[in-house]
Amino acid sequence: MEYETFDHEADVGIRGYGRTLEEAFENAAKAMFSVMVDLRRVRPLKEFHVVAEAPDTETLLVEWLNQLLALAHLEGYLFADFGVKISEDGTRLEGYARGEPVDRDRHEIAVEVKGATYAMLEVGKEGGRYKAQCVVDV
Repeated sequence: MEYETFDHEADVGIRGYGRTLEEAFENAAKAMFSVMVDLRRVRPLKEFHVVAEAPDTETLLVEWLNQLLALAHLEGYLFADFGVKISEDGTRLEGYARGEPVDRDRHEIAVEVKGATYAMLEVGKEGGRYKAQCVVDV
């Protein structure tokens, strides 16, 4: 599985996996948006560029996810397709998010994610693949 969610008290944990760190970040974004909507219902009609910087790779994950949420809120969009390039030192990310405007009837929003948190924040290799996880506030 590329991504998954898990229960965490009143919030939701998200986990993205990948052969590369970039793929794990992309799948963590999918996991986060899957909390809100069935990703199969979101068409990649428009692409938005995203840049994030942080002092370390773990914090970069939180920055990436929170920038996506802010962009979604500002633009009134849902995203389901992501691409990421991460610097060698793991402190800078350039990527994109593709999606479409929110259509409350067609998208059937389950819950709103308010933000990615530092709770259970973990980025690294596990069993030959990369994992990027944290808890999101709902």
